[in-house]
Amino acid sequence: MNPTRTNGRSSRPRRTGGPAFGPGAGSRQNARFGSPAPSRSGNPSRSGGHGRRPAAVQGEFALPETITPALPAVEAFADLDMPGPLLAALTAQGVSVPFPIQGATLPNTLAGRDVLGRGRTGSGKTLAFGLALLARTAGQRAEPGQPLALILVPTRELAQQVTDALTPYARSVKLRMATVVGGMSIGRQASALRGGAEVVVATPGRLKDLIDRGECRLNQVAITVLDEADQMADMGFMPQVTALLDQVRPEGQRMLFSATLDRNVDRLVRRYLTDPVVHSVDPSAGAVTTMEHHVLHVHGADKQWATTQIAARDGRVIMFLDTKHAVDRLTQDLLNSGVRAAALHGGKSQPQRTRTLAQFKTGHVTVLVATNVAARGIHVDHLDLVVNVDPPTDHKDYLHRGGRTARAGESGSVVTLVTPHQRRDMTRLMTAAGIVPRTTQVRTGEEELSRITGARTPSGIPVTITAPVAERRKRSVASRGRRSSASAARRVSLRQSSLDTAA
Repeated sequence: MNPTRTNGRSSRPRRTGGPAFGPGAGSRQNARFGSPAPSRSGNPSRSGGHGRRPAAVQGEFALPETITPALPAVEAFADLDMPGPLLAALTAQGVSVPFPIQGATLPNTLAGRDVLGRGRTGSGKTLAFGLALLARTAGQRAEPGQPLALILVPTRELAQQVTDALTPYARSVKLRMATVVGGMSIGRQASALRGGAEVVVATPGRLKDLIDRGECRLNQVAITVLDEADQMADMGFMPQVTALLDQVRPEGQRMLFSATLDRNVDRLVRRYLTDPVVHSVDPSAGAVTTMEHHVLHVHGADKQWATTQIAARDGRVIMFLDTKHAVDRLTQDLLNSGVRAAALHGGKSQPQRTRTLAQFKTGHVTVLVATNVAARGIHVDHLDLVVNVDPPTDHKDYLHRGGRTARAGESGSVVTLVTPHQRRDMTRLMTAAGIVPRTTQVRTGEEELSRITGARTPSGIPVTITAPVAERRKRSVASRGRRSSASAARRVSLRQSSLDTAA
């Protein structure tokens, strides 16, 4: 018997097998709401005090209980009821054994169940929701401007990462994807929607803009995913997210995945998920056994030189600072010292950010100096060190910064440089994150700094980061094309002027 959704006004049968709801299915009139969130006085607290809570990162809510028993987990993708082309695409990509969150949730999401999944970045969440979404949408065709499935994410970087990860699988089942984010041409995104896209990956603000312009309607969206829901809440997207969720098909499937679950996410769970299957893996970065956490006590006068020595190590590293100005200043200092560094922050254009990430992933740049814009949605293979040059002020920021390393079973270290006046706050933050770090007093040039981080003395020869040869050649050809077009236009204009004069 199919599970039934129930609220105070109506019961709606849930389609649990086969493809997702097709565009031609009739829409229901009743609004889709689960149990209302309990009333609270004032705004929801983000992290509360500093006491420990058992089995949860501090500030998180108690996970809801699943009423309808979940289907058992699988140990191989071949055990799942997925289209043959999807299984073939997994094999072609070298993916054979599901991660825990995939093996646990996919049997249920493929059956149409709502899911609440918690797992740190790198735990396999993208395929956990993406394969089910693609499998249940396969065989359908979207009308112009009316997608069938929606993935909401907080940042442009995460949107691009999700799109890149799912594109080969979407192609295997002939589904069209569109990425809708700020900082890019809204005209091109509108055109992609008009051309028809079954799956849309979007940030809330840009999607709202396109809906307001009449370029997109969500009334045919039968599957909705919220990825990194807690960050969307932290960034102030909650009103936009709920407004978008109210526009999708009321009887549709909802999947909410997040690395941490705070009280803002609790509101989404209670309002939009019905009898969800709950699965939690890696509740915090502190639980990852392949990740080491180091707090290095440094004197203020030594911090800059220690940072430079760490940056000069053999291997890539992400360094986090609080402000755009501090990021730009450190990046220039590193370049002047002979370190191949590049800056990433919200003040950079999207093409700049995309190029910088590409250069970092290929090793053309070895040090990525960033604000928290890089704390989520960035996956770099074999990155074994993250450095908090400026300690974060929130334990969730610490967990997400650290989540750039030790991904998918690899090992890595998170190092935080702490000056004397920051020590008390750092102790509180680590307690809130549920982490017991290794604490070491270091000075520049000492063996301990090199042992922990691989620090070494930079060359001191200034470097300049240029675009790779292939990219420069591509730009040159494009520039010549633009110049040729402009010259031709000028020649036509001059000829016309001559004719006008002669007449």
